[in-house]
Formats: sequence, C-alpha cells, structure tokens
Amino acid sequence: MNIPFMKLAAAVAVSLLALNANAEARFPVDMPKPKEGQLVHIPPTMEDLEKSDFHPELKRVIRRGYDLFMNTQQLRGKNVFNNMNCSSCHMGEGRLPYAGPVWPAAVTLPAYRPKNDHVNNLEERIAGCFSYSMNGTPPEYGSDDMLALAAYHQWLAKGVEMFPSKPIYGRGYPKLDDPQQKPDYARGKQVYEAKCSICHSNDGSGLVQNGKVVFPSVWGDASYNWGAGISRHFTLAAFVKYNMPLGQRGTLTDQEAWDVAYYINTQERPQDPRYTGDVKETRAKYESTFHKFTSYGESVNGRLLGNHDNVGEKPFLKPEVLKPRTFTAN
Repeated sequence: MNIPFMKLAAAVAVSLLALNANAEARFPVDMPKPKEGQLVHIPPTMEDLEKSDFHPELKRVIRRGYDLFMNTQQLRGKNVFNNMNCSSCHMGEGRLPYAGPVWPAAVTLPAYRPKNDHVNNLEERIAGCFSYSMNGTPPEYGSDDMLALAAYHQWLAKGVEMFPSKPIYGRGYPKLDDPQQKPDYARGKQVYEAKCSICHSNDGSGLVQNGKVVFPSVWGDASYNWGAGISRHFTLAAFVKYNMPLGQRGTLTDQEAWDVAYYINTQERPQDPRYTGDVKETRAKYESTFHKFTSYGESVNGRLLGNHDNVGEKPFLKPEVLKPRTFTAN
C-alpha cells in the first residue's frame, strides 16, 4: 500500500470518528430539512446518558449496547462473519437522519414486515441485521448482548411516543427519485473508481489494518449477503447519496448514486440465507417482497448472480432464528 493512500485513508478514518463523536452533528447542514408535519427527534448522546439520573447498572448496559453497535467486530466469528459493524450502515452512532437512524425501530415495532411476512419486534429486527447485513447469526433473544443492543436503541428514542402518528423525519435511507437514465454498470464503475475505491479498494474488499476493520467490504466474502436490505439498488443509492463519499456527502448527483449502487450491487457476495438450492427459485419465492429490487438471480455481464453455494466466512447458510411465526396456539 503506498503512503499517500495510507495518509488519505487515515484522514477519512479520523473524519468518521469525528462524525461519530461530535454531539453537535445532529442535523448536518447538508441534509434535507424537515418538512411541516414530520416528527423531528434529536436523539440523546452518550454524554447525555452520563448526566441522566438512570440507575448506574442501566447506564452500564446502555454503554455496552453502544460499544457493540460501534464495534460489532468484537463478535467476529461468533455472531458476525464479515467486515461490517452496525455503525457501517447506521452512521453517526445510529443517530443521524437519512443515515439509517435506529431509534425509529424502538418506537414503531412490533410491526408487520413484508420481508419475512410476519410481525417483528425490536430484537427480531436486530436479528435480521446480524443474519443479512453482517452475514452471521444474532445473539440469542433475551441474552445480555441482545438486551444491551435493544437498550441502546431505546435510549436513542428517549422521549418519543410509541407508534407515532407523524411521519418520522430522516428515517431510513429515503428513496431517491427514479434515475433519468437506467443505472449503468460502466458508468457506475467509473464513479466507484474515482470516489469509492480509495476507502473500499478496487476489489471491494475495504481496508483492514492491524486486524482492525477501518472501512468495510462492499462485495465479496467479507461483505453483506444477497439478503441484506442494502443489496437493493434503491436502498444503496439513497445511502450513497446522503452519506458518501465520507466527508463529502451530497457531492454525487442522483444519477451517479444510482449508477455506483448498481455497480456495487451487481458484484458477487455471500448467498441469501433463504436460498432453496436454486437461485431462480429463490428469486421467484422472494421477488415480490424483496428481490425485485436486487439483481440477485439475474444475468449481468454474462454472469448469473447468486448462482452458487458460497456462504462467505460462516459455516452455515441459515441462522435458526430465521423462521416463520404464526401467532397461533398451534
């Protein structure tokens, strides 16, 4: 690795740490402003937690949840089997609008989720992130780690009513308008090489220094699998538009965001945990609820994407927790 690359990567890493640590970076000036009638919530910080009158043991648990959220790699090989942390997708400690803030989950769940066709609670939603985005298996429901993560989500939602009637400002990664041109692989590659590869490498493998993940992989065995929400082109395009390049968010056009999302999400990655053994069959089974927004099971540049048994670095396909619920006595 050359010295200029290392210096730039280090500078961007410092920028990321500053974003996560800056309690005043609550509504960045380059984010869309709230609209009339939206629920606007400024999540409390960890500094606010220390000043609160919460019981010391509860503070300790919330701090543990924060620690797991920011450095989920400490569970590598147990619950996490790629280079992702919760904070890789949920920027700014999970607090920033338009960056996948996690506090809305604490006040809108339980709720029906089309992806698995049943009502999910907060722990199950967190479990989905471990199963798909981190290509792993979640901490057991009710375990110390799961409770700590849920407690951190709920801390960020402090003061918000359950099941709010107003639309939540900055929730998720708001969908961009449809692109003027169909997303294009070649254009996306150009954007990636110019704007993304400095952190995520030309081969999408990210940056790992001294065994510590600095920037996550965006494709390949150490990245999110084909069932992850961000494998949907519209989700990644919005994430890129509002959050990338790091320290320069908002500098890409909508078309560039769509193109680079398409390029990244037409690279191979670990198998969807719901894989039936046939990629076309799996796509068809989950097309209406999920894969109509991905390129899984489609041919791109002569390759049938997802046509493999590769599960990445984990020794299993599907976590036991991914099972249907019926909410009946049977």
